[in-house]
Amino acid sequence: MKQKQEQTVIEHLEELRKRLIIVAITFAVSITIGFWFAPILLNILKDQPSAIGVEWNLFGYTDGIMIYLKCAFILALLITLPIVLLQIWLFVKPGLTEQEAKSTITFVPTSFLLFLLGLSFSYFILFPLMLDFLSAINTSIGATETYGINQYFNLLFNLTIPIGAVFELPVIILFLTNIGIVTPGKLRKIRKIAYFILVVVGVSISPPDFISDFLIIIPLLLLFEVSIWVSSWSIKRQAKTLGNEVMNEKGL
Repeated sequence: MKQKQEQTVIEHLEELRKRLIIVAITFAVSITIGFWFAPILLNILKDQPSAIGVEWNLFGYTDGIMIYLKCAFILALLITLPIVLLQIWLFVKPGLTEQEAKSTITFVPTSFLLFLLGLSFSYFILFPLMLDFLSAINTSIGATETYGINQYFNLLFNLTIPIGAVFELPVIILFLTNIGIVTPGKLRKIRKIAYFILVVVGVSISPPDFISDFLIIIPLLLLFEVSIWVSSWSIKRQAKTLGNEVMNEKGL
């Protein structure tokens, strides 16, 4: 029995190693592609309305290469993320029932789409609002705005990537609900703690002003409430499916 358990652990480690190697190879290929297309992404971002009027100054010798590397990393992340999600699902699949495996495979494309939705929301809505507000504050105190490319893209990436990641919350909760780890009742019990954590996250990724914090924290709290609703919906769906299976077995 002990030998069998040791073999099982070894098999799990081998499986994990295999998944990590696939992810590493995918990322290596993706970052190469990212380096190739980084200038294109930079030019696209520079042509967006939020970038109009921004002077592309460099205040350090390494500013240009750092932005170039960040753009390459963003592209590599977008390419690698679906593969990472698929590998996670394949790793946990052996421990799932057939019904759980069928219901959770949809989490791979859903998670990726939610990440893109988070990026789009933060870039097209939050980021312009934040820039306008910060610029208005600077103008009101009589300051002369002189920004560089590094400041612009650091603010952009520090906002969009975390928001994109946080948008994964509903699908993560749905996955944990489907495998029995999370319930709507547990989520409601930890609501105050979750709110506190989300507020800390929102303050951490936003500029140090009240309006920017508000613009980020409110969507994060709404996402948590959506997650509770999603968890409740999943429980009801599972109960309905189980009831139908029981009725079918009885021939009703």
